[in-house]
Amino acid sequence: MTPRLELRKPGSLLLIAGLVLSLSVCATSDGTAADDVSAVEAITEVMPGTDSVSPPAPAKFFTINAVLAKLDRQQGRGPGAIRLAALSPPNFATDALPPQKEAPPAGKEPFGLFTFRAPDGLLWRKWRGVQAAMSKEQAVLDQCRSNPENCPSHAAQFQRLINAVKSKSGRAKLDEANRAVNTAIRYVSDHALHGEADRWSPPLATFAIAKGDCEDYAIAKYVALSEAGLPREDLQLVLVRDRAVRQDHAVLAARLDGRWLILDNRHSRLVDDSDASSFSPLFAINHDGVHLFAAPYAKRQLLTGEVEAAPAAAGSDFIAWSGLEMSNESASRLGSLPLLM
Repeated sequence: MTPRLELRKPGSLLLIAGLVLSLSVCATSDGTAADDVSAVEAITEVMPGTDSVSPPAPAKFFTINAVLAKLDRQQGRGPGAIRLAALSPPNFATDALPPQKEAPPAGKEPFGLFTFRAPDGLLWRKWRGVQAAMSKEQAVLDQCRSNPENCPSHAAQFQRLINAVKSKSGRAKLDEANRAVNTAIRYVSDHALHGEADRWSPPLATFAIAKGDCEDYAIAKYVALSEAGLPREDLQLVLVRDRAVRQDHAVLAARLDGRWLILDNRHSRLVDDSDASSFSPLFAINHDGVHLFAAPYAKRQLLTGEVEAAPAAAGSDFIAWSGLEMSNESASRLGSLPLLM
């Protein structure tokens, strides 16, 4: 039988020595490996019974991070300096998503939205016509103040309304304007009253016949509150799509203490804009002209059985405000435009 000792060949002993060296070096810390990276030598001790001629080349074990760390320490970058392999700064590779810019939570316009100038069109022409008519009526009101005896009865009535609104303050001022105008005017559609689909009238013309539609109510409240001292930038005629009844509608929005309140000819009470959940705002109109509402970050829940409404847009597909319920064709065209909630 061959003795067990004779099975221990020199190659086997060198293999064992190499494995011991691998385990011991890999188990060291990065700092220790870095310090010894230029001095790590394989075990060269010749085991008994082996030839001492032409020993194998020494094995060296190291990591990239350990080498970089040692170079950094040699260059005075600190004992704990360490670099990781990467692309050249400032470029870097990462699978992390880029930081997202947080959108403003809400706009400062009615319904917490934003507005931008609407393209010139039918609404601009209507509003310019109303502004010109209001300028002429302003002269009549000025005459009524200086010479009440020669004031037309409808102008005197509107002036008394302005004085009543002016005597109030805060929310009561808005309440008075809303209630008084709603009481003074009887709702009649433009088609029945003027034989037109949509006509906007200044307040004295409306008070002269004591009839009008939703735009006429809103315009009269706009002028009354302006004359009563409310800043013009706190007043906006707002054209909306009332999804509850699927009709276009006009109201006045008035800002009080940073909040927008809705003055509606269908209600005697004021409504906070956040509570007017059935409105899809389309246009805002004031002394600065006609503006489109925009809500790129907001979504809302639809009412049961309703369809979404969208604002008009510039170009050949521009859909002007009509004051009437939209046709199927118009609704279809609006459906392809960006949604406003």
